[in-house]
Amino acid sequence: MKKILVIQNKRIGDVLLASLIATNLKSVFPDSVIDFMVYDFTTGVIEEHPAIDNIIPIKEKELKKIPNLIKTAFQIRKKKYDIIMDPYAKTQSRILSLLSGAKIRIGYKKRDKNPPLPFYTHNVGFLKEKSHPAGKSLEDRVHLVNSVFPLENPDYVPKIYLTEKEQQYNKLNKYDKPVIMFGILGSTPQKSMPYDYIVSLIDFVTENYDVYALFNYSPHQKEDAQSIYDTCKHKDKIIFDIYEESIRGFVRLMNKCKLLIANEGGTVHIAKALDKPTFTIFSPYVLKDHWASFEDGKMHTSIHLLDEKPDLFSTDREQRKKIEEDPSFLYKQLTPDLIIAQLDKFLKQHF
Repeated sequence: MKKILVIQNKRIGDVLLASLIATNLKSVFPDSVIDFMVYDFTTGVIEEHPAIDNIIPIKEKELKKIPNLIKTAFQIRKKKYDIIMDPYAKTQSRILSLLSGAKIRIGYKKRDKNPPLPFYTHNVGFLKEKSHPAGKSLEDRVHLVNSVFPLENPDYVPKIYLTEKEQQYNKLNKYDKPVIMFGILGSTPQKSMPYDYIVSLIDFVTENYDVYALFNYSPHQKEDAQSIYDTCKHKDKIIFDIYEESIRGFVRLMNKCKLLIANEGGTVHIAKALDKPTFTIFSPYVLKDHWASFEDGKMHTSIHLLDEKPDLFSTDREQRKKIEEDPSFLYKQLTPDLIIAQLDKFLKQHF
């Protein structure tokens, strides 16, 4: 029996995508015990996962303190893991990996360079480009396993597992029309389209389709969400009094919605893992080939400024860094008219 630890100290979408590491490792080591170390606010996307035996939640701010980091490293060492998987591959997780005492430690190279210290026994390079409908980010996670433990039938599809009780979630039962979830705000300002643009999309959908709209946003974005709601024309078709603050609560709520329209981010990955149709609006600095998974133009589709205006800018590394600092000008070039033309096609396939 192998004892395995996966370290994924990052955001919600990253944790969900990294669950594929556990899924594929279980196919190689069916009797293994796989632990998953993640930030405590992300556990909702991997709860009940059949390939994950134990979730180790940690607090992001606490782990950034050097004494706590060293203490955590020695707690890991005491558990005597055989294998460490580090898809996070940042200084924090590299130190945990190095001090773990595990004989097999697998993590990523950065820009094809081996780390300066022997953090890993196996340094795995990122793939050069995508070759699977899953997209490069998912391919890279599977590749991290496959490069050391060859997989007969790699699994590229992240899934979220709900209990029977969770599937009986009933807060939307009184609504007699399909409910569309709108991810109205991105996880950061750089991933959020202009507010007047999202209002235009909501107004278009509520005016042209016989549906209800439901908003998703982070708890600290409540004031911005209220401003967006106040600006919308058809408030009678917006459900504003139902909101789930926890990730697991959002998972249960999303499971009862018809589909998702959202800024690119963790909510999109959640909807896909629940087998819900998605329409994704990408921030200009985000590489679509990396993060757009299983897009077929029907079940899942997206729009990126480069799709509409390919000569406007490039996606080389330095250019993207500059855009990420302030993508507002480029975001404004992806106008509601451009988005609605694609969104309408998507919605007509589902209604």
